[in-house]
Amino acid sequence: MNHQDLYISLDIGSSSIKVLIGEMSDNQLHVIGVGQAKSNGIRKGAIVDIDATVQSINKAIEQAERMTGIKVEEVVLGVPANQTFLQPVKGVVAVNSDDREISDDDLQRVLDSAQVMSIPPEREMVNLIPRQFIVDHLDEIKDPRGMIGIRLEVDATMITTSRTLLHNVLRCVERAGLQIREIYLQPLAAGYYALTEDEKNQGTAYIDLGGGSTTIAVFEEGLLTHTSVVPVGGDHITKDLSIVLKTPTEQAESIKKQFGHAFYDDASDDQLFEVPVVGTDSTDQYSQRYISEIIGVRLEELFELILDELSRLGIRDLPGGIVLTGGVAQLEGIAQLARQVMQTRVRVYTPDYIGVREPSYTTAVGLIRYAHLDDEFYGRGPEAHTVSVAAQPTPPKKQSNATEKVDNENKKGVIDTAKRIFNKFFE
Repeated sequence: MNHQDLYISLDIGSSSIKVLIGEMSDNQLHVIGVGQAKSNGIRKGAIVDIDATVQSINKAIEQAERMTGIKVEEVVLGVPANQTFLQPVKGVVAVNSDDREISDDDLQRVLDSAQVMSIPPEREMVNLIPRQFIVDHLDEIKDPRGMIGIRLEVDATMITTSRTLLHNVLRCVERAGLQIREIYLQPLAAGYYALTEDEKNQGTAYIDLGGGSTTIAVFEEGLLTHTSVVPVGGDHITKDLSIVLKTPTEQAESIKKQFGHAFYDDASDDQLFEVPVVGTDSTDQYSQRYISEIIGVRLEELFELILDELSRLGIRDLPGGIVLTGGVAQLEGIAQLARQVMQTRVRVYTPDYIGVREPSYTTAVGLIRYAHLDDEFYGRGPEAHTVSVAAQPTPPKKQSNATEKVDNENKKGVIDTAKRIFNKFFE
């Protein structure tokens, strides 16, 4: 197996932690291992218990390792969109070479120059996403390498997040004994592949319906333009069912997955099932239509909150409609209900890979595919990724392979700086 093409993603979600081992070959993903464990220690996308989260990560890792026989040491990490801020930035450099041909080194320098801006001490950069490159005032260039020019510019989007939130995630990954290959914002990586090219260009809302929270990401003109998080998710539906049916939470979750239906008009009145009553030995009988009303009320509230949030973000029109994914998107009838409430086109995205044909795996799949695309663009090989979490607490910047000499000269300084930041943060 060519380990250069082997990727392992770590999706730390509110309800479950997923580890996906996949091999990229000819731009095709082949899933070879999956691990999943219930999230303990995470509430509404944020870590509230380090030890419990580390245990959950280890359980998911062990499952994936048993399935494949591969020792998991390095992961592509997804960070949630909580407290995320997108900011336009610009970088400008002069082309270095005598023949004025733009090289990997010029590309790296212009990206570095775009990062030279004041970031508040409580925030940390996650990703820098180029929107376009400009060579001597010629714009809309996707890759300037090989072109001839004197002045190279980049218009980019800098994604920052809460320093506390990010470092808590990194601390969990470090204590689980893992190294980080790359870090990406979850809706950036997942939305990039869940949406079609037309949807990304026309203006579409990517909605990840998670357990503890719902992530909203808006793509326009092929780029991520807005992100937000609504603190309502599938766990709230489970809690509603538990209270109304007077049954344990675990049983309510099972009922939701097995019999749940989001659209009351299409739910069956004939499909009956037994529900154990908490604190007694008796059971009650309910129909799918009965619990559909409970589920539908909560989902209607959630979709109204999403519309309110889109309005707050200044999104008035979504020509590409809405794409739903995440664990809750697996509920039957959810697309019909969403269309009725949101009055726009709605579809559900499900990854089409053996072993992960569930909407809940969208982020784990997206992280691998996005990391592969990123590696191909920046020409990174496996040797560029072996940096331990302890030595690299901040998200990795884009690396270039211009020359091994340049990389080695900068390596010590970067790692020393990272160690100082990490140590200072945890004093």
